[in-house]
Amino acid sequence: MLKDRWTELADVKDELSQRDWFMGTSGNLAIKVSDEPLQFFVTASGKDKRKRTPEDFLLVDEHGNSVEETHLKPSAETLLHVEIYRKTNAGCSLHVHTIDNNVISEVFGDRGEVTFQGQELIKAFDKWEEDAVLRIPIIKNYAHIPTLANAFSNHIHEDKGAVLIRNHGITVWGRNAFEAKKILEASEFLFRYQLRLLEHKPHQFI
Repeated sequence: MLKDRWTELADVKDELSQRDWFMGTSGNLAIKVSDEPLQFFVTASGKDKRKRTPEDFLLVDEHGNSVEETHLKPSAETLLHVEIYRKTNAGCSLHVHTIDNNVISEVFGDRGEVTFQGQELIKAFDKWEEDAVLRIPIIKNYAHIPTLANAFSNHIHEDKGAVLIRNHGITVWGRNAFEAKKILEASEFLFRYQLRLLEHKPHQFI
């Protein structure tokens, strides 16, 4: 089980790194290993995620602390993943910093959310109705991680979802790695789409 989960997360990391979504060692990934006790693999802090090494991830507990003795440090945002697994049945969560998601979070930050309607890719979030609206919340980028985790936790209501942190990045989660990656890809597509619209129809969003 441990080896399977490790490999699954490493494969996701490899795929996202090919998209160049890990600038400057940014971003972090997690995958659940067990519910009782809650344990999950999370990326080690400060690692070059373009490379695949035996020290890419470490196993942590329900408090985000390492299960085994190690010189590795869990990612700074590990507590965000803790909140996801504590409140839902999600099995995988991904956090990346891209130019598109940072710009979107700033453009719509004062509104506290960015919304999408009529775009095909909102179906990745199980929005199938013709007039369905997808709302992705945008929260303040608190430097104090427990405060950030608390604000983030207020927007975790389902087993899949996404939250933007203003000028920081996006965190998504799903019931498994495939679903989490699908939500991340859909989100990044929607952000780029919205930014293209802003270029051509700026008054539409004022």
